[in-house]
Amino acid sequence: MSAALDIIDTKSTRARMLARLRGNANHTSHETPPPSTETLDASIDAHYAAYRPFANDSASELIERFQQMLEAAHAQVIRANASTWAADLAQRLAAAGVRRLLMDRACAEGNALAQALPPGIRACDFAQPIEHWKAELFDTVDAGFTVARSGLAATGTLVVVPDAGSPRTVSLVPPLHVALVHARTLHADLHAAVAAERWRDAMPTNLVMISGPSKTSDIQQTTAYGAHGPRALWVVVIEEEHAQ
Repeated sequence: MSAALDIIDTKSTRARMLARLRGNANHTSHETPPPSTETLDASIDAHYAAYRPFANDSASELIERFQQMLEAAHAQVIRANASTWAADLAQRLAAAGVRRLLMDRACAEGNALAQALPPGIRACDFAQPIEHWKAELFDTVDAGFTVARSGLAATGTLVVVPDAGSPRTVSLVPPLHVALVHARTLHADLHAAVAAERWRDAMPTNLVMISGPSKTSDIQQTTAYGAHGPRALWVVVIEEEHAQ
């Protein structure tokens, strides 16, 4: 048996590859130039407009669809109005046994909820690096409260933009995540949200999209909740009072 090995001529192989690339470049340089960004945008918009079955849904219909999709993913939806939501949510949290609530009291919604909390629930700010209170955070905080930027009715998805006062940890670590979304910020789907909010002008550097509590499945397709995040998700939808 011969021990000789076939030696690959790397120089020749490289030369052939470069020749092909140059040939393709010369060939495409004479073709029609690619469409402009505006043309592509118009084409994409037309595609979604043609295949979106609920493009003309009313505000109430968007809320209904949003709720149905969230509940199908085992989230709890609480529909409320701007004047009573904080008191109602505070009562629900107390009834659920929440004693420590992680939240950003600097935002208007966080401040309103903090003032409505009963004495038995302590509002906690994320005011220090996680390394300084990791054990306390993981062991004693019962729920986290965030305010979503918007919602997607087609999939029941919350669009959350974390910041210094309400980082991703608030929606990820506590066993219960409570998210508030204003009904006026609901969109039909992701494409509609991107267009309406003009993401192309100021794309957020850190977006979190949430479509239910954390869940995973093993090889037998047995679903378990809370393996990689909160076991429960409450979504408070604030409807405009004149639309009630």
